[in-house]
Amino acid sequence: MNRTKYIFVTGGVTSSLGKGIIAASLAKLLQARGYRATIQKFDPYINVDPGTLNPYEHGECYVTEDGAETDLDLGHYERFLNVFTSQANNVTTGRVYQTVIQNERKGAYLGKTVQVIPHITDEIKRRMKILGETGEYDIVITEIGGTVGDIESLPYVESMRQLIWEEGEGNSMVVHLTLIPYLKAAGELKTKPTQHSVKSLLELGVQPDVLVCRTEHPLTAEIKSKLALFCNVQGNAVIEARDLSTIYEVPLAMLKEKLDKVVLTKLKLKSITEPDLTQWKEFLFRIDHPKSSIKVALVGKYVELPDAYKSINEAFIHAGASNECEVNVTYVHSEYIDAENVAKKLEGFDGVLVAPGFGPRGIEGKLEAIRYVRENNIPFFGICLGMQSSVIEFARNVVGLTDAHSSEMNGSTPHPVIDLMEAQKEITDKGGTMRLGSYDCAIEKGSFAAKAYGKTKITERHRHRYEFNDAYKAQIEAAGMKITGTNPQTGLAEIVEIPEHKWFVGVQFHPELKSTVENPHPLFVAFIAAALK
Repeated sequence: MNRTKYIFVTGGVTSSLGKGIIAASLAKLLQARGYRATIQKFDPYINVDPGTLNPYEHGECYVTEDGAETDLDLGHYERFLNVFTSQANNVTTGRVYQTVIQNERKGAYLGKTVQVIPHITDEIKRRMKILGETGEYDIVITEIGGTVGDIESLPYVESMRQLIWEEGEGNSMVVHLTLIPYLKAAGELKTKPTQHSVKSLLELGVQPDVLVCRTEHPLTAEIKSKLALFCNVQGNAVIEARDLSTIYEVPLAMLKEKLDKVVLTKLKLKSITEPDLTQWKEFLFRIDHPKSSIKVALVGKYVELPDAYKSINEAFIHAGASNECEVNVTYVHSEYIDAENVAKKLEGFDGVLVAPGFGPRGIEGKLEAIRYVRENNIPFFGICLGMQSSVIEFARNVVGLTDAHSSEMNGSTPHPVIDLMEAQKEITDKGGTMRLGSYDCAIEKGSFAAKAYGKTKITERHRHRYEFNDAYKAQIEAAGMKITGTNPQTGLAEIVEIPEHKWFVGVQFHPELKSTVENPHPLFVAFIAAALK
């Protein structure tokens, strides 16, 4: 196959229907049929990237190997496909406008009046085709953020319309994800919202080729036929997407509904191989049939919104399946932990993970949680700020530096055991300026981390401004906390451990970002194994 094919995934009726999961599931099935598929997300907000967004606003900020701060849907793409994404896989309106305005400042438009059409739409189309033009992919799936009818999504829909026309018949298509609500009082499913959603698309010049219908109840043949007739799609292109117990069941459900076959037919492609999803099915079997179960506390300050810790939650599922164990995660708000109630808050947990975050809110609760698990020999896993908090707690309560802190939380602390990275001291802009992306780490033989990874040279993804202050290394190591992982280029402390403890590991990087169904992250697998004991 020489020419890259383009699939667009749009959403209607309501937000949060799961466009990312449908896109990832379709890509998984096309991958299983022998095609090189990738997914990109176009977000209609004006932030240049999600890095400046509060997790309460947008969920977690996902970081790619090349250091792009992206939408959390890219995490789903990587977890399903087991293939890395990059800067090109996530585009925001802010980034599009930033590029066009920079071009205008340089005089690139030769005095033309710069307008949404053609300049903004041309830039969107250029970005829609970047991955397709690399020659690395047969099929590029583009998820359009937002809901059809939103004002901010209009330039994306118009760009999509133009690109479909330019690519010609059989080279592109639209999958429209919609909702079929169930009215309890009437006792029936209603198709009218979907009809109106498709009508909105048609008014913008776009005819969907496939309808994927989210529903709590089965779609009858009559309902499917009605949708096909009034939305102008073929009968086999109305796909039922029932609510499922886990997102990982969606690829198998879409396979059963023949979504991949409908898509290949529309794109005039044939299956290269028959899909072999044996490993995927085994993973689901282990989720459904655990041999044991454990309780893990996730201590953080964004716990009201589980999407703020999306990748950590998914990494627990992967590691649990690997250990044939059900991991029951309880969110514990660090802001409400203190010395008096910590024992009650963390009573009965087999392991405690202290989550990443920014800013001083809830930090003292994290320190109390770490003191409790350290003193009671409960398996501990600290990520980013969780690792930094473990250093602060140890410096205060074991080394005896009672005023120890991070200069992020207390700029006048006499003992900044966590301090601003040297390269960050002159930076004033907040967006896209942290230490981002993949970096090397050398691990000490015999450490918890070395046993987990099964090797001593690794790479992991970062997102932070502050780091372990080497001026305190000798004191802290003498007291029993060891630095077992360092960046070979900078000497930056990457992993801290307490060897005398059952399992006590803090990491400066974000291991959750590299955990996938096919490759559960070794540190999460080891943490769950330690909690099982």
